[in-house]
Amino acid sequence: MRMMLRLVVCVAGVILLNITGSLCQLKVCGRAPLNPKIVGGQNADRGSWPWQASINYIPNGGLICGGSLINKDWVLSAAQCFQESTLTASTLIIYLGRQWQIGTNPHEISRNVAQIIIHPKYDPDTFDSDIALVKLSSSVTFNDYISPVCLAAAGSIFADGTECWVTGWGKLNFGDTTIPNTLQEVNISVVSNTDCESAYETLITDNIMCAGTTEGGKGACQGDGGGPMVVKDSRWIQSGITIFGANCTAPKYPGGYTRVSQYQDWISSVIGSDLPGFVKFQSSGFRSSTSLPLFCLSLTFSILPLIFSLFR
Repeated sequence: MRMMLRLVVCVAGVILLNITGSLCQLKVCGRAPLNPKIVGGQNADRGSWPWQASINYIPNGGLICGGSLINKDWVLSAAQCFQESTLTASTLIIYLGRQWQIGTNPHEISRNVAQIIIHPKYDPDTFDSDIALVKLSSSVTFNDYISPVCLAAAGSIFADGTECWVTGWGKLNFGDTTIPNTLQEVNISVVSNTDCESAYETLITDNIMCAGTTEGGKGACQGDGGGPMVVKDSRWIQSGITIFGANCTAPKYPGGYTRVSQYQDWISSVIGSDLPGFVKFQSSGFRSSTSLPLFCLSLTFSILPLIFSLFR
């Protein structure tokens, strides 16, 4: 009887610790006190996106991908960012609180990488489950310039037309040979998976969401891969992870983003304790799914990697 009581107490304690950790993250996640308003397609102000991570290569300091801080020890990114054999934990460094890739960043800290965990069902051909977790070598302390983003909880709904914001240091135009020095921000809208499938004439799985603009020219590009797409409710919630696009921001071709809400269980199982703040988001949108003009091009999965711009 005593052993059973101890077991019950132990299990209850573990559950309480997990709940407490998640609640603690909800108190701090998605707050950006230095970001009173947003305009798209321009330099971001310092501290506007305090969860933005820059994943860089240690030998030369070059940008590899973006990411997002989700608690004091973990960064969320895309699986595609870590596919090259030379990209191991020992060759990577993560910057937080960074505004400029070159120059002095007074609020910046850096961490080495302790572990990279790629989703076991990641499919590089279809971009399904293009998600990864990166553990920092040591914990960070939150402030106005470095704090975690909330994550979309399971069951979240992002209707066609929902406004989103994408951030990163990716190229400004397809074919550019350099990346911008200053962190960029851009405002785009969710595009239904039905419209996205019509544009690309191929399957867009439920684990992917699309966003962009009809006229093109706004969205993610090479170097933005792994970075966050967020929405604003009472706080900032990460809805997607940047993974693909057609020539970056081609007109009528929305970009693809890993649907974060599909991976709450996996993220929680990997992290174990001090869970991120998961927030259920629901939007009815403000644009009909037929309002996005589509230019159809026959594609097959076999040639998708040639058409899509991988954003790492």
